[in-house]
Amino acid sequence: MHIVGNGFLARNLQPLADRHPDTVALAAGVSWASGTSEADFARERALLADTARHCAATGRRLLFFSTSSVGLYGRLDGPAREDVPVTPSTPYGAHKVAQEELLRASGADHLILRLSHLVGPGQPDHQLLPTLVRNLREGAVRVHRGATRDLIAVADVVRVIDRLLALPLRSGTVNVASGTAAPVEDIAAYLRLRLGVEARTEHVDAGPVHPHTVSIDKLRSLVVETGALGLDPDYHHRLLDDYLAATEPWPSPA
Repeated sequence: MHIVGNGFLARNLQPLADRHPDTVALAAGVSWASGTSEADFARERALLADTARHCAATGRRLLFFSTSSVGLYGRLDGPAREDVPVTPSTPYGAHKVAQEELLRASGADHLILRLSHLVGPGQPDHQLLPTLVRNLREGAVRVHRGATRDLIAVADVVRVIDRLLALPLRSGTVNVASGTAAPVEDIAAYLRLRLGVEARTEHVDAGPVHPHTVSIDKLRSLVVETGALGLDPDYHHRLLDDYLAATEPWPSPA
């Protein structure tokens, strides 16, 4: 696999660098879900277009990473499935939809993975878990009432990617997530317990919150090994334990 990029996901894909030689993984571009910079979006569009042209010319498959967030799917009455019409609710989500459409029209063999919130050592400081841990250690954390996040370990994502790329998939879109919308309040409370810190929680009302659950039915049908990952409602607690064990300078209290 040829990996384009040097960020968090690209670094974690390195164990697959000697596998799947027919695939180019585009793990570069805008990483802020709240990003609104048209200049950044334009650079990513140009990079995708160039990479897709190269893949179409050489017969290689392009692995593209999108998002399974409500920013892309919009408000749905049920779980976010890959075959439902999407109504992006953020500039970032609209950008990802446009990127997906560009790739589908490029003529290149491809696989689009709509990722949820990746967790692991070395992830960017602005993302949810590093921010929560830092704020808890500083004594106060702000939580949007009703907010949820689908968390999945980046190591599990890499295992899933390895299995998917071994399949004869030359087009299509797959959600890669845990399938559980964990309340951010619960995530913060669990981190506080495991860190053994006293920190106050400030609840913020950010307006009506629409439930957003990511369907992983298609993923389960393609990768039977997902059962071994333990993607159940308690998955995020085990993930948080593993994250703290790998990132904290001393063991978290039991």
